[in-house]
Amino acid sequence: MTTYEGLKGFRDFYPPEMAARRAVIDTMEETARGYGFREVGTPRLERAAMWTDKSGDDIVDELYAFEDRGGRHVTLTPELTPTVARMVVAKGQALQKPIKWFSTRPFWRYEQVQQGRFREFYQTNVDIFGTSEPEADAEILAVAADALTNLGLDDEEFEFRVSHRDILGGLFESMSDDVDTRAAIRAVDKSEKVEDEEYYRLLGEAGLSESDARQFDALLEDGDLDELVEFAGTDRVEAAVTNLREVLAAAEDFGVREFCDVSLETARGLDYYTGVVFECFDAKGRISRSIFGGGRYDDLVESFGGQPTPAVGVAPGVMNSTLPLLLEEAGVLPPEELSTDYYVLRAGDAREVRQVAADVARDLRDLGHVVETDLTGRGFGSQLSYADGINAETVVIVGEQDLADDAVTVKDMESGDQTQVPLAEFPPDSGRPTYEDYE
Repeated sequence: MTTYEGLKGFRDFYPPEMAARRAVIDTMEETARGYGFREVGTPRLERAAMWTDKSGDDIVDELYAFEDRGGRHVTLTPELTPTVARMVVAKGQALQKPIKWFSTRPFWRYEQVQQGRFREFYQTNVDIFGTSEPEADAEILAVAADALTNLGLDDEEFEFRVSHRDILGGLFESMSDDVDTRAAIRAVDKSEKVEDEEYYRLLGEAGLSESDARQFDALLEDGDLDELVEFAGTDRVEAAVTNLREVLAAAEDFGVREFCDVSLETARGLDYYTGVVFECFDAKGRISRSIFGGGRYDDLVESFGGQPTPAVGVAPGVMNSTLPLLLEEAGVLPPEELSTDYYVLRAGDAREVRQVAADVARDLRDLGHVVETDLTGRGFGSQLSYADGINAETVVIVGEQDLADDAVTVKDMESGDQTQVPLAEFPPDSGRPTYEDYE
C-alpha cells in the first residue's frame, strides 16, 4: 500500500489546531463586521495576467500558474487585492460607495518555506473602495488594531510602522531624473531583508548613485517630515507629508494613534500601492518579520478598466502566517483543544433509552448547544472516556434506572459530581443547564 506525504509548504490542521485558528478567524471577521464591512466570496483561480501585467513576467516564478484545458494562462491566487478590484470594475456604478468588503480564504505562493511562511496561507482581507478621505485609511488601521486587541494583545505587543509611497517616490525623483522609482521603492522594501551591499546595489540598478543612496538613507533615518519637504522642494512630497499627517490625525480620532509610528523605511513591495502604507510588527522584537501589512492603492481599479476609484485595505494572515506566532509568543493564542457543551450518554440498549437520549440531544441542539452522543455502541465507561476526550462540560446520562424514576442524571465532568433531574425539567426551554443548576 502506498503512503502519501503532504506537499512541502502545505499544512494539515486537525480539529484541536483548527479550533484555535477558527477562533482567530471569527475574531477578525466579527471585528470587521462591527465596522460595517460585508463578506464577499472570491474564486481561487484567476488569469495570471492580473499579476504579470502589474509586476512583470518574473513574478510567474512565485505563482502556482499553469495553462488550463482552454489554453488560458491561469494561476491560483497569490493575494486578493486584484480580484476585488476586478469585482468592483464588473459592477461599476451599481455599487454604493464606499464599498466595504471582507473575506477569509486561502492563497498560494511558490516561495521559500520558513517559520510562519508557507506556500498555502490564509488571510482575512478588509478593503474600502470609493473614498480618498484620511478617515478611510484610519478606519483600516482601527479595524486591524481592534482585531489584535480583541485577540488579547495589548498596546505593548504590536506596532504599526506607517509610511507614504509618494514621500519615497518624490524623494527619489528629486535626486535624479533617471531613477526608476518603482525599482527603488522595491529596494527600500527589501532593505531590512538583505545586506547593505545588496541594498545599495539594488538602488544603483534603479538609477541612484551611491552618494545619493546614502543621503536618502540619512533622510529616512532622521525622519523629520519638514526636512523632507524642504529637501525635495516638490509639491508631490509636500502633499504626501500633508496626507500622512492627516491620516495620523484621523487615527487619533479613531483611538489607534498610539499604535502608529512613522517609519519611512516601510515601503510595501507591490507596485500598485500609491499612498499611505503600513506594516504591523511585534513591538518586542520576538518575531523579526512583518506580521501583516496594508495600504492605499488608488489606481488599481482604473488600471483594470474601471472608473477612478480610490481604495485602501489590509490583510492579516490568520493561518500559516506570522500572526499565530505572535499570539503564541504573547500567550494569547486560543487553546488548541476541542470544546463540547454536552455528551448524552446511553446506559443500556432498550428502545426507550435510545429514543429519550435522541430526544434530549435534539432538544439541547435546538437551544444552540454543541452536543454529541454515542455512535459506536460503546459501553458506559468507554462513553465517559470519550466525553472526557472531547472536553464535554456536562454529561447527561439516560439509563433504564433513570427512566424508571422518570429522570435523567446530569454529571459535571470537571468535578465528577452528578444528580438526578426530573425528565420533565430537562432540558428547560432556554439557557445552558449544568449540574450547578440542579445541585
